[in-house]
Order: sequence, then structure tokens, then C-alpha cells
Amino acid sequence: MITQIKKVDGKSIKLAVNILRADGVIGMPTETVYGLAGVGTSSNAVKKIFEIKGRPSDNPLIAHVHKRYDLNKLVFIEQPYVKKLIKKFMPGPLTLVFKSKGVVVNEAVCGGETLAVRMPSHKGCQKLLKAINLPLVAPSANISKHTSPVTATHVYNDLNGKLELILDGGKCLGGIESTVLDVTDVVPRILRAGLVTKEMIEKVVGSCEIAQHKETDKVKSPGVKYRHYKPKCDTALFSKTQLDKVLELYEQKQKEGLKPFIMCSNDLADKFSGKNLLLLGTTGKEIASNLYDKLLEGEKIADIIIAVSFDREDGVYLGITNRLRKSCG
Repeated sequence: MITQIKKVDGKSIKLAVNILRADGVIGMPTETVYGLAGVGTSSNAVKKIFEIKGRPSDNPLIAHVHKRYDLNKLVFIEQPYVKKLIKKFMPGPLTLVFKSKGVVVNEAVCGGETLAVRMPSHKGCQKLLKAINLPLVAPSANISKHTSPVTATHVYNDLNGKLELILDGGKCLGGIESTVLDVTDVVPRILRAGLVTKEMIEKVVGSCEIAQHKETDKVKSPGVKYRHYKPKCDTALFSKTQLDKVLELYEQKQKEGLKPFIMCSNDLADKFSGKNLLLLGTTGKEIASNLYDKLLEGEKIADIIIAVSFDREDGVYLGITNRLRKSCG
């Protein structure tokens, strides 16, 4: 199969819709990461997604819809605070988990009773979703457990020959996956941290919990059960209080004839002067936007990425730290 990359425009969207309506799968841009999209009402399309990614069969998918889509077609909206969340954060990098009405096929929810839904804010993605007017289920568009893609080229590097079309909507500005929020109970629970933070949610609904995942739990959200986001090179993770160990490992790897890179925030650049660096930025927003991009850059040039964590889990850093631990820990 020849895989084409096409800029998002009217012609490429029409081609994408034709592929999707024929049970095909495409690469789709969003504001967070690129998705591997298929029609959520088609068992054949959903099976192709799992096959292409090599995704575990108990790891559910998120349904993506346009901003005018009636969610009542797909799910039961039972909690009164949900309308406030939708008004404030959607479209945007927030996924809500509801009790499903069974419209999205069983394979996509892995036999569960809930469905995760979001409305991406990426303009090209919104145009595609409006054109097809069906829920598109989409995990990240990469081989399972590899670092999530934030450019069309990243998708191509992982999935060339496995799908017909990748819609190129530019670099994803968000950089990490959406926040997943369980809204099936009186108090919402964060299942996966992301760009919409606990603090932001609490300002709207008053209270919010963070789920403590157990091995025996029924999985409602992607990104919580398996190791994810790992680059193809070796990795190591240290805290900001362990900079001496970062330098020790760096020098050890150099003596072994290997090429190490240190991945850190810009404020630590002076601490590692003269070393190979992958700089993530200064603010939480910049670091989230650059994290996967730098991991994917690093795997091409480094034998090992030595990452320095941020020693904080407030705001967006909760999601960033989660991704760092799963990719480099």
C-alpha cells in the first residue's frame, strides 16, 4: 500500500471521507497528537486500527466528533456539571467518559459500558469531522508503545505502507494527549492527566479527583495500563536533585563510545554546558508541546536519552511527568 501525505484542504478531506466511509483508516491531525482514525460505527475499521498499531485488545479508543455533534446520540449525559465542562473546554484537549449507548462498536470500547468522547479544536480536524458527520475513533497514530507523533512525518515514519492517507495539519501545538475525565459519577475523576488540568476543572465544577488505577480495574481510558511513549533508543530518568548522577551517566556512556543526550528544561542548560542537549522549553506549555518532538528527534541521534524530570505535579506538569515516567522511567 502506498501511503500519501496531503495537506488538509477541501480535496484531501473529500479523499479522506471516501476512505473512511469504505472502512479505511487514515492519519488525522489534532491539537494534541496525530490520531489513527476510523469510523467508530464500523467493526471492520476499528479492527484495522488495532491491527495497524499492534494495540492490546483491552485498550479502548476515544471517539472524536465535531463541535456541533449531538453527544446524546452516543452517550448518556447524566451529571449536571457536564454542560459546564463542555461549554468551557470543548472543543479542546479534554476527553469525557460517559455511559455508552452502544452506537460506537463494542470493539472500540473493548467490551466496556463507557465511551470516551472529545471534540478536537484543530481546525483541519474539525473540517474533516464535520464533513463525515460520524464519530471517528482514534488512538495516537504510531506503533503501540512508541512515542506519540506530533507531525505528519512522525506518522509516516511509523506507519508507511499501512494506511492510504495522512492528512498533514502541521505540528500539533498541544504536544501531549488530551486529559481524560470520567463524568459518570457525582464527582469527576481524571483518568489521564493532560493539558486541561485538575485546577482548571475545579474552577468550573468545584471538585475533581485523580483516579488511582489498579491492575484489576476495568480500563475506561487509553494511556493508563501499559508502558507508552517510549523512543527507540535507551532512556534514563533522574530528578532535579540528581544532576550529579545525570553527568556521571553521561560521562560513562561517552567512555563506552556511545552518544548520550540530556533532555531537560531550558533553565538547566547552564548546568550541562558543552553537553549534547535536547531542550524542552521554559514554561509548562512549551515543555508539553516539545516533549514528544524531542523524544523522536533524540531517538535518531542519540544512543541514550538521559531525561531530567521537573519534580512537580501541579497543573500541566502532572501530565508531563506522567508521560516522562512512562517513556523514560
